[in-house]
Amino acid sequence: QVRLVGSGGGLAQPGESLNLSCRASGDISRLAAMGYYRQTPGQQRRLVAGISSGHSASYIDSVKGRFTLTRDNALNAIYLQMNSLGSEDAGTYFCYADQDGRRYWDQGTQVTVSS
Repeated sequence: QVRLVGSGGGLAQPGESLNLSCRASGDISRLAAMGYYRQTPGQQRRLVAGISSGHSASYIDSVKGRFTLTRDNALNAIYLQMNSLGSEDAGTYFCYADQDGRRYWDQGTQVTVSS
């Protein structure tokens, strides 16, 4: 069983930065990709960024150049640095981790962007 605990997020004004962290624990010897989805009220979760166990990261176009996803395999954690935040970045961010063909999720972390 893989357990994910996310942290960070909160409230930021437009143009500011926030960080998200997600740490995996449990039976995690075969972790593959990890990353974040974002969900807004009434909408489906959408992939924001993902990173392989080999540290290859990918992003949706709207966050390229502003968000940076990194991974620490020794700590079984990922970190999302979010810069130049805009209202379109607000939502609940869900961390995911893939292992043995299953996808695991954390509890979600709220990101609010408001002046």
